[in-house]
Amino acid sequence: MSVFNDINHTAEKASQIGERYIRASHQYFRLKIFQQLTLSLSLVTKVLAVGSLFFAGFVFLSIAGALELGNWAGSHALGFLLVGLIYVVLSILIYLLRSKLNAYIIKKVGPKFFN
Repeated sequence: MSVFNDINHTAEKASQIGERYIRASHQYFRLKIFQQLTLSLSLVTKVLAVGSLFFAGFVFLSIAGALELGNWAGSHALGFLLVGLIYVVLSILIYLLRSKLNAYIIKKVGPKFFN
């Protein structure tokens, strides 16, 4: 009978250790998800705040540049057209370099996400 009691005791002990491991793993994953969510939310908030201010400044600089080009060219419409063409050229360059941009972003964000 002693052998059966020892086996029963060992099985109960293994079961308790397994349950503790599952609880600890569950808690770890909850904390990891919380960390990733807060980091993501913080990043999105910072990007929106800085991006909106940058965008507003960029709009004012674009209008000022277009007006100045218009004065230089003798036509405000031509100035705005030139600024629009500059944006089209920049958009085409970014489109052509999108794979390098994606690789750079993955390289920078990957370690933060997986650590």
